[in-house]
Amino acid sequence: MMTGKKVICLLASVLVAAWSTPAQKVLKVSLAPAVHPQTSRTLSVPPDSPRWELDGQAKPTEYLGRKCLYLDGGAAILKDLEMRDGVIDVDVATPAARGFFGIDFRLADNAANGERIYLRQHKSGYPDAMQYTPLLNTGANWQIYNGPGFTAAIDIPKDAWFHMRLEVVGAQAKWYVKDMDKPALVMNDLKSGVQKGQVALYVLTGATYYSNFEFRETPAAPWERHYPPMPPDTLIKWSLSPSYDALARNLERPLTASERDAIKWQDVEAEPPGFVVLYRYREAPHLRVTFQSDFSTRLQPQPGMKLVYARTTIVSDRDQVKKLYVGYSDDVSVFLNDKILYRGRSAQNFRDPGFLGIVNPENDAVYLPLKKGSNELMLAVSELGGGWGFICRLLDLEN
Repeated sequence: MMTGKKVICLLASVLVAAWSTPAQKVLKVSLAPAVHPQTSRTLSVPPDSPRWELDGQAKPTEYLGRKCLYLDGGAAILKDLEMRDGVIDVDVATPAARGFFGIDFRLADNAANGERIYLRQHKSGYPDAMQYTPLLNTGANWQIYNGPGFTAAIDIPKDAWFHMRLEVVGAQAKWYVKDMDKPALVMNDLKSGVQKGQVALYVLTGATYYSNFEFRETPAAPWERHYPPMPPDTLIKWSLSPSYDALARNLERPLTASERDAIKWQDVEAEPPGFVVLYRYREAPHLRVTFQSDFSTRLQPQPGMKLVYARTTIVSDRDQVKKLYVGYSDDVSVFLNDKILYRGRSAQNFRDPGFLGIVNPENDAVYLPLKKGSNELMLAVSELGGGWGFICRLLDLEN
């Protein structure tokens, strides 16, 4: 049963594009077997129900003539319910000019893994007013999973109640906001891989109110992943090192042969369309990134930054130069045959105060002087927050 442990969402540096407050919170949810099994296929939960486990700035109250839940840097977790497929309906209202509020679902492993969908009041009408991201090893991945199927525009009302509906069917979901006839966001492939777990309402920041919460269970649909295509020039097979303290290493120096031999490498494959999502394999760091609130500190060391080495082999039939497209989050060093070729940082707020650090394979290009035979390509990829990973595509030079 739920133990009453404090429930604080992982909603700070890992979630929010263009948010600069240093506060950080960690969502810990008990996932013990239900004490009160759900016998009805539909569950309505009033704001003052003991089935809500409240944490942080969270309480039942009244707003705009309704009894509701107030959240502002808090969470409300529905106890004794494990969601596989179903429909979540809830009304929401917010007076905040800026904030982040939404729904977590299929939370598992003490909320280390699951799915998250949210709105940003300050992005109302913009292409990223809403976003879906998987939670992997305590980290949100909005810098990696972006664009169609992950972000969309919506006008967010202020000081008025409006309805949200989330329909989850197998490995897909649809989110409706205001208009219940047309989904505002269609998620063709839920990325966490978690098939069942808990449900939570949360607000990172910005006073938000929830009322008329209802969950309707639906029959479990077949679990069918809908992957995007994998481009033929993608580097797929990689080996990963353990994670290290990035500040304890010289990121412009290649590993020595003895250092490489001492590492216990983990073989992985990139997922379509070519991402190696490191949160799947390594726990997310959660640190206070100083330049998100003070741009003048952008070149200063950031204590808590983590590092993983990733290596692969490129076999060339002759001596030649090839073009490597590399997208990454947040820092990368590119080594070929024990020589550094490139070092870059693409972290949120680093290149300019509004920079988001979204990962694309065309972010940067490096030209690889390949020798005939086997060549070792190694990346040193460091993480500050928002999604840890990389994508590489190797192309022939244009004639």
